[in-house]
Amino acid sequence: MADEKNKLKPLATGDRTIPPEDAKMIPVFIMGREYTVPETLTVMKAVEYAGYTYVRGCGCRGGICGACATFYRFIGDYKLRAGLACQTIVEPNMIIVQLPFFPANRPGYDLENLGGDPHEALRSLYPEVFKCVGCGTCTRTCPMDIDVMDYIALMKRGDLKGAAYKSFDCVLCGLCASRCPAQISQFTAAMFVRRLYGKTGLPRAAHLEKRVEEVKGGKYEKVMKELVAKDMEEVKKLYVDREREPDLAEPGKWLPEDKKYL
Repeated sequence: MADEKNKLKPLATGDRTIPPEDAKMIPVFIMGREYTVPETLTVMKAVEYAGYTYVRGCGCRGGICGACATFYRFIGDYKLRAGLACQTIVEPNMIIVQLPFFPANRPGYDLENLGGDPHEALRSLYPEVFKCVGCGTCTRTCPMDIDVMDYIALMKRGDLKGAAYKSFDCVLCGLCASRCPAQISQFTAAMFVRRLYGKTGLPRAAHLEKRVEEVKGGKYEKVMKELVAKDMEEVKKLYVDREREPDLAEPGKWLPEDKKYL
């Protein structure tokens, strides 16, 4: 049985990663059931290797979207750990469960008609923010290493600009809210604050307003119709052959040689 577990098995459909030939097979527990998977895989790929097919909770697979929030423990260790399934590498005796959705406070609001003091709007929509006890569990849980407790403290003090900047890297995975003893929806409150600051605090970009007017005026309708009429192979070729902006180009300075679509 031990030899069988250590033998490298063919990958299941859905996992495109081919592990090294000498990769060890390790035991992990997915949804309470034991599987043996190559040690080199991420949690997400290990779940697929075990035979599961993702319907939701996989998203970008690049650590950006926050759709694959994951909790795990190790056998014999009391500590509950958290991470993103697409970024966390499996280890022996992991007990894994994914959390593709968390029922957080998600109030409806219209930024155009909030009126009054923005801090009062926050208090009205997210009253639980002001129940923070400063335990720091949210910060310790965040897979993006954001100081969640700090941006909540900034919200409480009325520094919505500071909270917007501090929470900017949030991927909305919801792991902070799932551990919070005060039942705060930190990640949705942070999104509200960023939207609010973007509308009322940041200066408007003149070039962006100009482009919006061009779109509304129909400047790009003809180009869009031509693009939609092309077959998939033509679209792929256009994408591959496109003129790309250099990585180190100075912001706002670079222009393509072909300017007919500008």
